[in-house]
Amino acid sequence: MNYTLNQLQIFLKVVQTNSITKAAEELNLTQPAVSIQIKNLQAQFDIPLIEIIGKKIYITDFGKEIAESAKSILDQVYAINYKTMAFKDQLVGRLKISIVSTGKYVLPYFLSDFLRTNPGVEISIDVTNREKVLESQLENEVDFSLVSDALDNPTFDSIDLLSNDLYLIGNSETAKMKPTFNYQDFKNELPLIFREYGSGTRKIMESYFKKQGVDGLKKIELMSNEAVKQAVIAGLGYSIMPIIGIKNEVKAGTLKIIEREGLPISTKWKLIWHKDKSLSPVSKAFLTYVGENKDQIKQKYFQ
Repeated sequence: MNYTLNQLQIFLKVVQTNSITKAAEELNLTQPAVSIQIKNLQAQFDIPLIEIIGKKIYITDFGKEIAESAKSILDQVYAINYKTMAFKDQLVGRLKISIVSTGKYVLPYFLSDFLRTNPGVEISIDVTNREKVLESQLENEVDFSLVSDALDNPTFDSIDLLSNDLYLIGNSETAKMKPTFNYQDFKNELPLIFREYGSGTRKIMESYFKKQGVDGLKKIELMSNEAVKQAVIAGLGYSIMPIIGIKNEVKAGTLKIIEREGLPISTKWKLIWHKDKSLSPVSKAFLTYVGENKDQIKQKYFQ
């Protein structure tokens, strides 16, 4: 056997995401690079690790066992690294954080200085929708989660980070054509572009239009905020989106904010964790850092 730690890490990520594309994104690699490493790992075994049927990946039973072994090996490697750093009196450990998709515009700014001053800390971030983010907390799969809507759940403790304002948007041409449209028009010629079920942004949109007495909407459904944004820019319809993910396009004029009563919708970005979870030293240090520095971070990057 001649497999490498890098191959095991990449294979484990493919198993966890069930996708070469998603694994490449999370590892900041190209799809061909991931495919090559999986191919090289597979060459070490006579039994298939994965099967591709159509365009979908299926992990074989043997592949699942190898993934479990790979996780154990990598955990041992991390433990060795942590012990080495600990002997140097440095904070060491791993932080696992799940975030809603728009959270990628927020979380890095709360991590950068913390990681710079604590090089022994490693980060694992899972980007998904709200439903899966909360599920990861309830299953004790992560240390913290980042959500952006009201959270009335006694299971979680939380700390507010900053406000999250959502606006109705169209592209410059469609907004110009219908500057005074009525919400009832969404039933006919003006499609609304929604995120998938389980998304926090979708939940907010549906709640807003319900309050406006609008139902039976003409809808387009997409799986990511970036896809929604590009669809609106292309003129496929309108959507309600967090300003934090579209501010550059608004400044450039490719997207236009459409003013309506009840907008913007204001929520809060919250860092949450299970109240019964025993926080590790790294988790406690990060929570302390966020509490002490959130106002400065907000002022510096989100003013």
